[in-house]
Amino acid sequence: MVTSSEKSQHQNRANAMQVLRARLYDLERGRVDAERAADRKAQVGSGDRSERIRTYNFPQGRMTDHRINLTLYRLDAILQGDLAEVIDALVADDQAHKLAEMEA
Repeated sequence: MVTSSEKSQHQNRANAMQVLRARLYDLERGRVDAERAADRKAQVGSGDRSERIRTYNFPQGRMTDHRINLTLYRLDAILQGDLAEVIDALVADDQAHKLAEMEA
């Protein structure tokens, strides 16, 4: 980077360093923003029906969690707040994913 707006070499050098710092900051900021946008997009998904998380089938009394392939035929109890089995399965799946990430 070359700037010669001042008579003093030291002042020109300081100006050049300031411009360089600003450009590097802008590049890093753009990279971080792009990374955050990609993370958000990955978390939100597209909203298609194929990306459903859970299905409640009232005629069959069935609840299916599609993320962990869990199907329970206790829909009334689940809707009344008996979520222990669902939560335990979700926690077990999360721990298995974390363990797999650590091993990889």
